[in-house]
Amino acid sequence: MTIDKFIKLKEGLELQKYVRNLDFDKKNCCSFYGSPKKHPHEKNRVILVADPFSEHTFYYQFNIQDILYIEEQPSITNMDGESVSMVRLWVKKKCIGLQCLPFAVGDISKLD
Repeated sequence: MTIDKFIKLKEGLELQKYVRNLDFDKKNCCSFYGSPKKHPHEKNRVILVADPFSEHTFYYQFNIQDILYIEEQPSITNMDGESVSMVRLWVKKKCIGLQCLPFAVGDISKLD
């Protein structure tokens, strides 16, 4: 396969970037940083994992219609060479989002 055919094939398979209004007012929104994931059940929502390589991470969940702009950020890589893409989402103020912080259930240690 020639390089020209390979590039055309690759371009055809790549996801297209979804870009919304570039002239948004940062006073009317807040930014959130993390690794974006598809919501497993709802197509109109996105999950943003704050620190994907941490053992104690959390995630945000937003409606896609509430996202005004997406800034691509540098990817991060762990010690095993796994790489994850990162973004900054600009979300409209006063919209409802969800923050999920998982934890292990157990007894609290006594402070003696």
